[in-house]
Amino acid sequence: MPLTRRTFFQLSASSALCLTSSNVGRFARGSEVPAQTNSVLSLTPPNRYRLGLAAYSLRKHFKFFKGRPQSTDGLQQFDMFSFIDYCATQQCAAELTSYFFPPDADQKYFLKIKRHAFLSGVPIVGTAIGNNFTTLDQAKLEKEITLANQWIDRASTMGANHIRFFAGTKKQIEANPNALTSAITSLQRCAKHAAKLGIFIGVENHGQLTANQVMEIVKGVDSPWLGVNLDTGNFISSTPYQDLKKCAPASVNVQYKVKMKQPSGEKTAVNMQKVNQLLSEAKYKGHIVLEYEEENPLENIPQVLTQMRSVFNGV
Repeated sequence: MPLTRRTFFQLSASSALCLTSSNVGRFARGSEVPAQTNSVLSLTPPNRYRLGLAAYSLRKHFKFFKGRPQSTDGLQQFDMFSFIDYCATQQCAAELTSYFFPPDADQKYFLKIKRHAFLSGVPIVGTAIGNNFTTLDQAKLEKEITLANQWIDRASTMGANHIRFFAGTKKQIEANPNALTSAITSLQRCAKHAAKLGIFIGVENHGQLTANQVMEIVKGVDSPWLGVNLDTGNFISSTPYQDLKKCAPASVNVQYKVKMKQPSGEKTAVNMQKVNQLLSEAKYKGHIVLEYEEENPLENIPQVLTQMRSVFNGV
């Protein structure tokens, strides 16, 4: 008999009925009935974070720093292409800090970066700028916003989904009651531009901002394309892990430092297990990018990444 549209649906209905009857009969005979659980949650594996490396980790090795040539003092020299190659050897993503691009980098250059990273198998997890939106100089503020939006465009060109921003400094916020508003309105303008390109802005807990200030800024901007760039070494307080925990649920990127500064000025090791726990509790799913600021980075970065893969279940 030829398979017509009518016979197809008749056969499908018959099969479904047989399957249902079979299951009913099996359960009726005393077979164990599956527990009423959320099947999606029960099949969800533990967090596996994607790991990355910030170009800032090799800051003394780059040919350029903030638009000017810099001496590498005999150290192995890098540009962004060789940094991507290094990330390939470490089997991690790359965060391309803006400070180290050549001053004449143009659209063609950024497209070459995108091509090189793709062919090297290295995801570009993001880029980062060092802006300040709490400055009192209005002309300077407009330049900062213009440059920030330009780097959002460049992030899009390179295929990066995230860009790290600074909001401003705690000192300027406390000295001027309008500084916090300035940071929020400036970030709103940038977030509006970023949303058009599908780029996430991560506001870093930088400039000695408190956790409350960071969250006030993020909530004030109120954009689905803006969250926290959580730096594990930047809260200079007596309760840094509580501060990190407060900001973790709003985080869109994490930068992992191996040390944090205490109010006394002393540096202590960041507890990787504690960071892993608070990120897990916050249900964070994004990248964890190593920003190594200590000595001998080329020697020590591979060891730190190995430890991160173990503790964070990272890939």
